[in-house]
Amino acid sequence: MGEKDFFQPLTKEDKVSVVLYRAGIVISTILIAVIAYMLFNAPYYQADAAISIKANIMLILLYASVGTSVFFIHLYIGKFHKFLKRAYYISIISLIILFVIGKGDIYWVLVNKTYSPLLLIPLAGCLGFITAKEAFCFKLMEGYLLALIMPMYLFLLSTGAMTTKSATNWTIFIAAMLILFTLRKVFMPIHYDIGDKSAYQ
Repeated sequence: MGEKDFFQPLTKEDKVSVVLYRAGIVISTILIAVIAYMLFNAPYYQADAAISIKANIMLILLYASVGTSVFFIHLYIGKFHKFLKRAYYISIISLIILFVIGKGDIYWVLVNKTYSPLLLIPLAGCLGFITAKEAFCFKLMEGYLLALIMPMYLFLLSTGAMTTKSATNWTIFIAAMLILFTLRKVFMPIHYDIGDKSAYQ
């Protein structure tokens, strides 16, 4: 991947798949940016039912948006795509575990159980794979940084080693890097994501 030349005319399916892939990236970035904003304003977000419902909806949408990018990503090597899909299935299992532990309230688990960020690592890994792929193909170097930082951040968060302030600051940094990454990615010509279809495995 990473081809910038036209190898063949784009079909309607090609165009739709690229739009869905990039839409998943955009929505994921928006959701993480909103989460970062909420954490920054944490004193104003008390643990009430309304906030819990909003947070749960955002988390489910985040899983859906990352999943959209996972299933519509274009990769020359089929084994990589299979690996990415399996990682996403693991993230869904982790989401179900969070749902069961919280009796339907995922947000409550994330707020009250120190270990809970570990269950978000598979999802962060999927998003990190996507950003690293784009970094490799199109030299979006912040993609490599995101691929390293997101899982590491969640792991450190689960150990209790981070203060609330440092956790918030890192979330804001991740959101800022994602915004930069997204702005550099989504305006690329559509055919960049398709490349040479004859090389697909």
